[in-house]
Amino acid sequence: EAFRQNLDVHQATAAEVFGLPLEKVGSDERRAAKAINFGLIYGMSAFGLARQLGIGRNEAGEYIERFFGRYPGVKQFMDDTRSAARSRGYVETLFGRRLYLPNINARNQGLRQYAERTAINAPLQGTAADLIKKAMIDLQAWLDANAPGISMIMQVHDELVFEGPEALLREKAQTIADHMVRIAPLAVPLVADFGLAGNWDEAHQPHGHARSTS
Repeated sequence: EAFRQNLDVHQATAAEVFGLPLEKVGSDERRAAKAINFGLIYGMSAFGLARQLGIGRNEAGEYIERFFGRYPGVKQFMDDTRSAARSRGYVETLFGRRLYLPNINARNQGLRQYAERTAINAPLQGTAADLIKKAMIDLQAWLDANAPGISMIMQVHDELVFEGPEALLREKAQTIADHMVRIAPLAVPLVADFGLAGNWDEAHQPHGHARSTS
């Protein structure tokens, strides 16, 4: 619902986890929610969260328990993913790309736990990688047909960098962003922001963005 309403997702998570009205969420609560939102993808423990936030381990454990209490579907996804990985020996992205995990049933606890963290992370990060690659294929075909003066020169994680005449880029930037968000039907809307500037660094600055979702 937060994604559909274009809310600040970390602020919305903090409101749910800490039982606060959205407007009452402070920077500390948002920072904790953001750390949990991203950290769980990487299998972060209460110890890791405590170290990142500079709080006690027990307090960090309570944060994570509150999160799972409010979002039991996330816990179920993590448990189901680990279970499926143990039985199949691999995990898949949303589009069916596989990552095999030879250590998922290893006797060595360290190897096994690393494979379990990878099992949860890979479908999420891997699906994001699939999305950007699909967008690149779609956009290159569109550019060839509609804006050959624009070159797609680089991909960095979930960003694409284009180069071309300023007037043409300004004319086509929104259309390029629209292509990216329509690349796959998901339960939550994809969002693509863009910046226009003389170089990639300047395009990240507030004045270079047409719109921003922090």
